[in-house]
Amino acid sequence: MLVRKTLSLSDVQLKMDGDAGTFEGYASVFGGVDSYGDTIVRGAFAATLQANASPKMFYNHDWSMPIGKWLAAKEDDHGLFVKGELTPNLGLASDVRAGMLHGTIDGLSIGGYLKKGDYDETDEGRVIRTWSSLVEVSPVVFPADAAARVDLTSVKAAELDAAIAEIETIREFERFLRDAGGFSKGAATALVARAKTICFAGDPEADSEAKFKQELSERLQRLARSIA
Repeated sequence: MLVRKTLSLSDVQLKMDGDAGTFEGYASVFGGVDSYGDTIVRGAFAATLQANASPKMFYNHDWSMPIGKWLAAKEDDHGLFVKGELTPNLGLASDVRAGMLHGTIDGLSIGGYLKKGDYDETDEGRVIRTWSSLVEVSPVVFPADAAARVDLTSVKAAELDAAIAEIETIREFERFLRDAGGFSKGAATALVARAKTICFAGDPEADSEAKFKQELSERLQRLARSIA
């Protein structure tokens, strides 16, 4: 599942280097608990950084045009440290730099894939021990302590099918909704309850989690095919 985690630039300690268009800071901080109860621990990015090239740099997760490149991406005791360079003479990159300097573009967000086995479930949330694939790190306009969401239009149907196939409980579906749409925990719970009412009104098996999961899976599969 494609997941994004966003931090404000004050949290990631952004440092802009004069007129050179280079900047550095932390794209993720270890050990904290975000608003969804998720905690990323040290070592989560080690495997993907070793196996893959540096992540891409986009603006607001728009994958159509890179705005620069990451010169360094590494873990230390504090978090995921990145150093980047904005592309010279690229209009969008110049605009992003101006926004950073003025404080109107005030967030960094990591984007990549999580799968079962990458994290441990707790009553409060997930402890993310492995980030399977770090795809990109983007400067973003709307930072939050935790803005985890899936952009369904950017996920290939096969990847969405795999994410849906991993849903085994109502709780996991609620988490999928939070990742997919940025819903709060309460909103996701309320939406699931409402969906059960709508889908199974008058059905004596309305409380069957297996039946509910099957119906939701079929509908999400149709959604996956429609955006492929």
